[in-house]
Amino acid sequence: MLNFCTLFDSKFLPYGLNLHSSLMQHAKSFHLYVFAFDAKCYEILTQLNLAHTTVISLSDFEDEELLAVKPTRTRGEYCWTCTPSTILYCIKTFGLENCTYIDSDIYFYDDPAHLLGEMGENEILLTLHRYTPKYDETHLSGKFCVQFMTFKNKPESMAALHWWRGACLDWCYNRVEDGKFGDQKYLDDWETRFEKVHVLQNPAGGVAPWNVQQYRIENKGSEKYATFEGQEYRLNFYHFHGLRFLSDSKLNLCEYNLPKKIVDLLYGPYIALYLQHYKMLKKLDSRLDLWLPASKGLSTFKKNTLNFLKGKYNIHPINKFIKAWPN
Repeated sequence: MLNFCTLFDSKFLPYGLNLHSSLMQHAKSFHLYVFAFDAKCYEILTQLNLAHTTVISLSDFEDEELLAVKPTRTRGEYCWTCTPSTILYCIKTFGLENCTYIDSDIYFYDDPAHLLGEMGENEILLTLHRYTPKYDETHLSGKFCVQFMTFKNKPESMAALHWWRGACLDWCYNRVEDGKFGDQKYLDDWETRFEKVHVLQNPAGGVAPWNVQQYRIENKGSEKYATFEGQEYRLNFYHFHGLRFLSDSKLNLCEYNLPKKIVDLLYGPYIALYLQHYKMLKKLDSRLDLWLPASKGLSTFKKNTLNFLKGKYNIHPINKFIKAWPN
């Protein structure tokens, strides 16, 4: 059994539903623990009653130490602050043998068990940013990405989690300061600070906008494959970091240049699924437009022809991606 935890609020519900759908399709045996970061998110997820999923409210999760620092952090900074605490909560509350934290905007194309198998007797699994050289921000945001991290319920791993939680409670902000950045730069020295740490070697785990320029992605039947440094791998997961809806008619894919084939093969199907989930959520709550930002009117969006909208980053017309969106 693979145990995953993630956190998001109502604004990220469609992303979270995409994540769950990918696990249902590709993970053979899993349980997902979702920390609902507002009341609307908890209400909707409870109503959906997703398979293999436990929904955890903030009232059940937050302790005195987290509540004490909450007023000093932005919404995003508080989510970062809570990351190690969510993993600890799951392991302790549910008596788990292992728990993998995953960002809500990643999508699996293969069983994540293939990645976790690398760990062996190690207790902690980290994933590299693996930056494309021109986007390298290791000095700012760190060598490792929090996106996918595994901890076993064993002494060294638990010691690392408690240390990380304490560090994030002390300082976790969206700025670079004294060699720190958010919850992430704390991981830079873990290979020497702690024992039994394994860095994921399979480059098919952790493909993201900041490194996908180094890959060739292609379909082979119903599966997707990634070629990296001349070697082919079954694509495991992609991180859709930065994907945001800007208006009824356009969206921003990310802040990096993306090969057209990546947009077609990965972003197209992902956005189509997002829109299907949005439409389903809209049926559950007619007030959806009030709490899902920059998406007002998507449920009645007309499939008219739009010209490519050039602007900052990767701005595209939404209808470019809605071929699979049901009427």
